[in-house]
Amino acid sequence: MGVVDLLLVGLVILLGVGGVLVPGVPGSWLVWAAVMWWALKDPQPLAWAVLVSATVALFLSQVVRWALPPRRLRTSGATPRMGVYAGVGAFVGFFLIPVLGAIPGFMGGIYLCERLRLGRHGEAMAALRTAMRSGGSSVLTELFTCLLIMGAWLGAVLWG
Repeated sequence: MGVVDLLLVGLVILLGVGGVLVPGVPGSWLVWAAVMWWALKDPQPLAWAVLVSATVALFLSQVVRWALPPRRLRTSGATPRMGVYAGVGAFVGFFLIPVLGAIPGFMGGIYLCERLRLGRHGEAMAALRTAMRSGGSSVLTELFTCLLIMGAWLGAVLWG
């Protein structure tokens, strides 16, 4: 697979990861479709293993999301700015503390956004709890799964 194709797959994966934070955009399906495109264009055993793992991870993510409360982020006061802070926090945390750093990064992003908006620690923590109860955990589950798939794809491309 050429460099241009790999860059396009990576761009679609990044678009999918960002799409998780935007209501109505099928972010996880974009990530899966990009991995499938890569596996079909580069039919190596490692590529197929990443595709199968991505499929299983997304299936499990959907099962977990159905068990969580439905998304009601707008009614909780979540703003697009909060989504950007949470997404950037999860992305940075994913690479600073490999893999598991996405979880505190996501919550830290929400906390930082609310701390800047509200000004006090207690109010920011209350807003973080409200956001996580109102569907933030569902968004975090989907975003974490997409980041895992992105990491597996990146690892397979770089070291496979």
